[in-house]
Amino acid sequence: MGKRLADQRKSYEQGQLDEADTTSEPLALFLRWLDQAEKAKNVTEPNAMTLATVGADGRPSTRVVLIKDVDERGLVWYTNYNSRKAQELAGNPYAALQFHWVELERVVRVEGRVEKVSAEESDAYFAVRPLDSRIGAWASPQSQVIANRGVLVANVAKLTTRFGLNPPRPDHWGGYRLVPDSWEFWQGRKSRLHDRIRYRLDAGIWVRERLAP
Repeated sequence: MGKRLADQRKSYEQGQLDEADTTSEPLALFLRWLDQAEKAKNVTEPNAMTLATVGADGRPSTRVVLIKDVDERGLVWYTNYNSRKAQELAGNPYAALQFHWVELERVVRVEGRVEKVSAEESDAYFAVRPLDSRIGAWASPQSQVIANRGVLVANVAKLTTRFGLNPPRPDHWGGYRLVPDSWEFWQGRKSRLHDRIRYRLDAGIWVRERLAP
């Protein structure tokens, strides 16, 4: 069984990325692109990003997470500290993120060191999550093998009875921040001659350069 995909093609012609359209620091350009993705009515979940980590065996793994905060310190997401991604970050605290806004023919790639956010930051975000999501943080032994979905349902029922409307943040749940040392902005162009602008951190200064597609 299989499927031939060699004939599937798309011409990227929605935009361009000239150096004159960029900013001296990558965060400003990212915030501009993120704002445009949020305002585009056809982009679903513009805050979704693929997170890539590497295990002790050298094998990479990816998953989609949601960015919840971004500023000069880096990009933040929240997860279970016992998950596969967390275990891999504990052994190798470097990761890559990718935003793919298909409808805008844009990609943003970010690489850097990862650190946990403070307990206070995790507490503040946990407190504004929907109740079901807060219970879910307790109920799901993320990345662990379970017998069936009934295990989760039973855990939710038990924990709802235990905590009621005020579940505290579990110690095994909280945020990570990727501190960038490299950003790449990709804009699709016709004939596969895409625009790629990279920012790399050199001695505390962002160096901006164009990459061949």
